[in-house]
Amino acid sequence: GLRDITKKTKPGSTVILDGNTGRVTINPTAKQIERYQKEQKKFFSYKKRLETARDLPAQTMDGREVELAVNIAGPEEIDVALENGAEGVGLYRTEYLYMNRTTLPTEEEQLKAYKVVAQKANPYTVIIRTLDLGGDKFISHFPVPQEINPFMGWRAIRLCLEKVDIFKVQLRAILRASHFGKVKVMYPMISGVEEVRKANKILLEVKKELREKKIPFAEDIDVGAMIEIPSAAITADLIAKEVDFFSLGTNDLIQYTLAVDRVNEKVAYLYQPTHPTILRLIDNVIRFAHRQNIWVGACGEMSSDPLFVLILLGLGVDEFSVSPSSLLEIKKIIRGIRWDETEEIVSKLLKLSTSSQTRHFAQRRLSKKIKKILEEE
Repeated sequence: GLRDITKKTKPGSTVILDGNTGRVTINPTAKQIERYQKEQKKFFSYKKRLETARDLPAQTMDGREVELAVNIAGPEEIDVALENGAEGVGLYRTEYLYMNRTTLPTEEEQLKAYKVVAQKANPYTVIIRTLDLGGDKFISHFPVPQEINPFMGWRAIRLCLEKVDIFKVQLRAILRASHFGKVKVMYPMISGVEEVRKANKILLEVKKELREKKIPFAEDIDVGAMIEIPSAAITADLIAKEVDFFSLGTNDLIQYTLAVDRVNEKVAYLYQPTHPTILRLIDNVIRFAHRQNIWVGACGEMSSDPLFVLILLGLGVDEFSVSPSSLLEIKKIIRGIRWDETEEIVSKLLKLSTSSQTRHFAQRRLSKKIKKILEEE
């Protein structure tokens, strides 16, 4: 972080913030200002080059096509995402509808927020993740007990399965929104088959209630599970029989598997997306899913990083959900490489023993290629 930056600046100070490196220059020299102005021009030129791929499919040079969707936290983000060429919403973070307010959102409020996104994204899909409160996301009007380790406590699907009345309100709104576009529902922080079955049972109850009231919804709405807990990754073959798709929540999957807090500076170096354990877990999840004929998406920071995207592509990920600002860059990367090349690289990565070996091998094989792809007109 920037730590004590405010103590080192005064009102009126000139500051340059390098968004690529996170470096801050206070009261830069004329030479430094000139250098960064040149960098800025190069960046604008680079963004213009990326826009040439906006309306093209996310397809590798040898014909492997994947879906490229975006993560959003509310309806206000969908327009920009679609303008950048998003093929739908891969992760709608609904917890933000519950935050910064004094009451729980009503069914009608939620329906309005989901409906507008479904309509605007149509004919593309919108994947709505059910409430993922807890961990680092809390709301004042819904007291969550203080826990020593909230990230592994009463949160997400665990909270919803206990507070069924709140869960049902959200599921009703999601189902009703499915009448206006291609909507899918996804459960967060699944640890095993039991939770999926319990959630699906409640979903069936809500469907029955809507049917009885003659309220339209998509009867065949797809249901997915986020794979972000090691137990879910290990039993993905069993969970795959209960759902229509998986989404790899890579941020939490890495944290929980490696027992590392990625925002703790003392241990952040242990947060390694290319750790052999992570690569093998993801490989197994995708194999189990494809064997069951369901597709696998990926969200989280790995999906917005060119290097990790190519590794996930080689592992067989079918859909990427990225930040809107990363979308065009990721699309250009995918379009500039052969899928069989990423598969060959991944097959070698899976044979390596340490995270330093995997990281160095991936960088050696892919970094120059990524740079070349991004520099091409």
